[in-house]
Amino acid sequence: MPSRPHPAHHEVERGRGAPSNAVPQRFGLAERLADGDWLDEVETIDGAAGRRRTTVTEEHPRSILTFNTSPDIGFDRSINAYRGCEHGCIYCFARPTHAYHDLSPGLDFETKLFAKPGAAQLLRKTLAKPGYAPRPIAMGTNTDPYQPIEGRYRITRAILELCLEVRHPVTITTKSDRVLHDLDLLEEMARRRLVAVGISVTSLDPRLSQALEPRAPSPAKRLAALARLAEAGVPTHGMISPVIPAITDEFIERTVARLAEAPVNSAGWIMMRLPHEVAPLFREWLDVHYPDRAAKVMALVQDMRGGRDNEHRFHERFKPQGAWADMLRARFRLALKRSSIPQRRAELDCSAFRPPSLDGQLALF
Repeated sequence: MPSRPHPAHHEVERGRGAPSNAVPQRFGLAERLADGDWLDEVETIDGAAGRRRTTVTEEHPRSILTFNTSPDIGFDRSINAYRGCEHGCIYCFARPTHAYHDLSPGLDFETKLFAKPGAAQLLRKTLAKPGYAPRPIAMGTNTDPYQPIEGRYRITRAILELCLEVRHPVTITTKSDRVLHDLDLLEEMARRRLVAVGISVTSLDPRLSQALEPRAPSPAKRLAALARLAEAGVPTHGMISPVIPAITDEFIERTVARLAEAPVNSAGWIMMRLPHEVAPLFREWLDVHYPDRAAKVMALVQDMRGGRDNEHRFHERFKPQGAWADMLRARFRLALKRSSIPQRRAELDCSAFRPPSLDGQLALF
């Protein structure tokens, strides 16, 4: 099965993932048209509209640590230092969150970004509260903490510096080798059992990955980052995520083998999810890149999701059903059996936590 995307009669904007910028109708918002104010936000060449510029708005929320009670995910608190993500992954399940702010989950999500520069100080205030009980903070659960603007804002680094200071455990999920910029912190945190890092690899074909994740680092760079983290003693988890039927599933066995070479401590896979506006955006993407098999891909997706584009119910959303899903599980299990991946997840230490004072000094008691 060929893995490279095919050219189509129309193309997405170069370097972006979403083919359009429609505003969802769930909230009664006006349709977004490619004229008017939109033209003020794109570069122009000889008077003609060119590429859309990335803009970053700084925001200052009252809190930064989000708690959840979802019964089918492995963390109860998380931090998202950024909203929107310039990686532009077409399948990103976080895209619909932009609709809550009168913005499109399409191109707006990957070009109109929001940063929270005061995140570390807000977290300090939370950790200093009497009665705070530590459990691992998950970073990268919504948008990537190491997307390109982290190079400018360094918010993720500031949060890690605080967590190392107060001995608070953290888990990181990313698809960027930019995580290596903080290797000095991660090495020290790993020695104290305070961190684990997961990196997702969607395919091994750089051209396909560029179409799926236009501004994310190449698969080779992500695999190299996992190897460097492992060499430094940082617990690592390799994720084949998401698996897209008839597009990326051909890479399962080879990716497991490459993850074993890193070597990662554990590996897993997640089937693509298409909540809300992600489904029509992904259908548009298929029409652009894979018109010859778009119907087949969506038929397989629906076969694994009970006849729908997406399954939203707890305990069901991460468990695709049907013959194709069973086959993918069997393939992954067999590939894992052939590999040397120990499937040993990191056990992080919450016992060393020491609350900070608000002036930046550690409390004595």
